[in-house]
Amino acid sequence: MSVFPNAFDPNMTFPYDSFNVEDLHTVDDGVIRHLFPLLEDPSKPFDFLIGHFLGVDHVGHRVGLDHPSMKAKLLEMNDVLERVVRTMDDETLLVVLGDHGMDATGDHGGDGVLETSAAMWLYSKHIPLTDPSTDVPSGLLQFRTFPKSRYPHRAIQQIDLVPTLSLLLGIPIPYNNLGSVIPELFWRGKTGQLLEKALEVNSAQIMRYLETYRSSASGNELNDAWPSLKASYGVVESPGIEGESKLVSFVHFNRVALGACNEIWAQFSPLLMAFGLSLLGMGLCAAWCVYSAFSREGDDAEPWLNTRLVVATRSGAVGGVVGAVSHLVLSFIMPGVTIIHSTVFGAALASSMAVIVATPPLMSFRLVKSTPIVLILHSMAFFSNSFTFWEDRMVPFLIVSSFVPYVLTGFTAPNTRLRYRILGFSLLFVVCIRLIAISTICREEQQPYCHVTFFASSSLPSPPSIILYLAVPVSAILPFVIQRFLHISRSDSGLAKTYLPVILAPSLLSGSAFWILEWADSASVFGAEHTTLLRLGRTWVAWFAFAWLLLAGGALWWLVPLCLDIQVSNEGGKRQVKVLGFANAFGSPYLMFWTITFGLVYLSTQLTGQVVLALAMVAFISYLEVLDSVRDAKTIEAAFNTATPSTILDPSASTGVLPPTEFKDIIPIALLGLQTFYATGHQSTISSIQWKSAFLLTSTVTYPFSVVTVFLNSVGPVFLFALAVPLVALWNRAPIDSTSTGNDEGKKQSINKDSTAQVKNESVLAGLGVMIYYSTLLLGTSVSAAILRRHLMVWKVFAPRFMAAVLELLVVDVGVLVGVGLGVERVANRVNQMFKGKVTLNG
Repeated sequence: MSVFPNAFDPNMTFPYDSFNVEDLHTVDDGVIRHLFPLLEDPSKPFDFLIGHFLGVDHVGHRVGLDHPSMKAKLLEMNDVLERVVRTMDDETLLVVLGDHGMDATGDHGGDGVLETSAAMWLYSKHIPLTDPSTDVPSGLLQFRTFPKSRYPHRAIQQIDLVPTLSLLLGIPIPYNNLGSVIPELFWRGKTGQLLEKALEVNSAQIMRYLETYRSSASGNELNDAWPSLKASYGVVESPGIEGESKLVSFVHFNRVALGACNEIWAQFSPLLMAFGLSLLGMGLCAAWCVYSAFSREGDDAEPWLNTRLVVATRSGAVGGVVGAVSHLVLSFIMPGVTIIHSTVFGAALASSMAVIVATPPLMSFRLVKSTPIVLILHSMAFFSNSFTFWEDRMVPFLIVSSFVPYVLTGFTAPNTRLRYRILGFSLLFVVCIRLIAISTICREEQQPYCHVTFFASSSLPSPPSIILYLAVPVSAILPFVIQRFLHISRSDSGLAKTYLPVILAPSLLSGSAFWILEWADSASVFGAEHTTLLRLGRTWVAWFAFAWLLLAGGALWWLVPLCLDIQVSNEGGKRQVKVLGFANAFGSPYLMFWTITFGLVYLSTQLTGQVVLALAMVAFISYLEVLDSVRDAKTIEAAFNTATPSTILDPSASTGVLPPTEFKDIIPIALLGLQTFYATGHQSTISSIQWKSAFLLTSTVTYPFSVVTVFLNSVGPVFLFALAVPLVALWNRAPIDSTSTGNDEGKKQSINKDSTAQVKNESVLAGLGVMIYYSTLLLGTSVSAAILRRHLMVWKVFAPRFMAAVLELLVVDVGVLVGVGLGVERVANRVNQMFKGKVTLNG
């Protein structure tokens, strides 16, 4: 009705909402109610009657193949077909077909055999449909052996229905059809005269379309294939060919035409691909130059950046003009390239090159030593289809490998406390990573070596029993785990004291409650009579959680973001002020900001994914504690190696102390985002999209709510950890100046705006780091897809991973911009307001 709103008799059209997968019966009941009165009407007031049943599709999406609802729905459809056969007259042809198949979990949308294959049954009471094994010439027929089948079955292209049904209805074949008529329906007796006529009309229609297309502006695409097309069509027109040979020639021409069109419409432009790869590579180099220079400049990075932005902007404008002029001059040797392509390419390339020339990286042994080997291996792995579709198992290994240097530092830390902290939190981090890796969802290529644990089974998309028991306790305990981490720095005060138990805890519990009610509904735990109440209840629970977290939590954080508790006392006539949470004044409020997004992703994720997200949060905060302790250990070591220990407070001092934020510090977080993506039930395939999340806030597909919840469910984990990256710079950072004022005790330090400028710059540096990581992955996937574009697995493995890399980089960019531009900025401003001017601390 959306595509062809005026094609059907309005008095005989009965549309229903087709997107409510929660409803297994309304559409089917409506079809049955209107179908049989028309079939039973002696006047037969129709030429073509369509009844589109959706119950089987909805059951597959809703509860999977192995659920009792599937058997009940299939039995119902069998009864409907029996009744149709009894009711139809001798002049009617019954066509029963599926528009698609479904995979082992009941979903579809990918390119697997089970998803792109569907059954078709043709039945006539009067004219027998011939047995293809004995009557129709075998050269006209195609056979395929489908998965889990021992014998080959008759197979047709779905587009073959178009010419077949058109001729059976006595109407012209549509102009741009490329299908071939189904031979069995035009074979009569032992002769093929009717079939020959149908194929002749079919082939003439295809040839007319090709000739028209070749005379169009895009017709040169057919130049290479045109000789073979003409030759194939010449065979069917030759006078000497008769009988079965002529029929086979018609079918051969139709398939050759289809193959030629498939090839030209799956064409690649090497020039445009070269343009794109050049920009990706040059842009990545420019980003690395900016990152390197930003880390060198320290607090002076902002004026340096402003200068480079001017240079990049001017160069981009000049490059765009040069690109446009070059296109006007060289367009004759750049087929398929428009002036817009050339202009954008010139502008982006010139801008990146200007940044590289103005800020070349300083080559040094330290730079070579800090080469991110993990990132290089990760990006190169995409040249292997095996590594690409086993990436979900490769990422945990890379995370643990990237963590080894921190563990080694833990063994050599200068004091017992730091050794215990580093090794203890490292152990907690690694345990969480291994527990997260238990959750798996299998893609087709991983069979039979993959076992689904995210769902109850590969064909039953409900949570495992253990998850049903763990969901509520995990949601209830997680806020208190966060509070316990914050208590280490005494920053569980202020906002955290109210936000965690009052805002976050109810929201997480509501998220678990929604998915438990969803499971109870799909499993019919309370019977069908309570279905309406369950759906209404869970929708209201979801709305409460979203509103409470976004509105109440967001407003509370915006108004009082700091997690500080100021205590004033008089001791010995002297006024004493104690600020609890001061040591983590930047990190704790940003963590509260991050948990708002965490809660939204948590709500949109199914129960197993919620447990995974909880483990990922614990792993992430454990990593922050390890990183902080490693920095402390390096600072103490630097103090022993310098004659002026007070300078160790200045990260830019020449004491041998490494900068607070290094690129290797970003790698575990970038990888944690990817692992969480895979462990929450996703793969780099369209078929792994969890469409259930579209019905979180509404019972039908409703824009924009369904789009938002599917987005949060699908790429939310990657976005979440991109948003979390600034915490690398903020965690356990007190708002103190980096230099000592040097009083007689050597313990006086000043609090001013220098400290906030420093954490802002380091947050930008951390954000640049994670953007570079995902940019490198995009470059790796794009180069592999370009080189392997003719590979057998390009559309199944390499192209989907490239598309996923594009989407991941976009959400990472947005996450960094939101985190630095909103979260860090708000926290830094409030810290400045809290500690105005210069205040001295006597330690």
